[in-house]
Amino acid sequence: MTVRAILDTKGHQITSVEPDAKLAAAIKILGERKIGAVLVMSQGRVEGILSERDIVRVLGDRGASVLDEPVSAVMTRKVISCKQADTVSAIMEMMTLGKFRHLPVVEGERVVGLISIGDIVKWRVREYEAEQEALRDYIKTA
Repeated sequence: MTVRAILDTKGHQITSVEPDAKLAAAIKILGERKIGAVLVMSQGRVEGILSERDIVRVLGDRGASVLDEPVSAVMTRKVISCKQADTVSAIMEMMTLGKFRHLPVVEGERVVGLISIGDIVKWRVREYEAEQEALRDYIKTA
């Protein structure tokens, strides 16, 4: 199974903020959309990613005054990405080893989606349910 299959099911929506957006504004977006990360983009190019973990870490280190700082001061700058043709197994391993939960999907220079560990879990559950149903049908007709 590939990343493309997950994106075709979940959609290709990307939530992003500019690097100079205030951290408080980015947190508001995360809360309103009930998501765990936003891409930090400038002129269509990924500059970083801001996750709930980044926010908790910086709040713990520097306190609430950081809410007025730009996202670029808090974001993770090294962004690992994948391609639509990558297998779900490969990105699961990548996310586990790298200890991150969100992965931009890039084709060429263009971001075409964002995959979360939650998306992968949902996909795998649906996959297992379909297999179980197929086995039940097979047993019924045997």
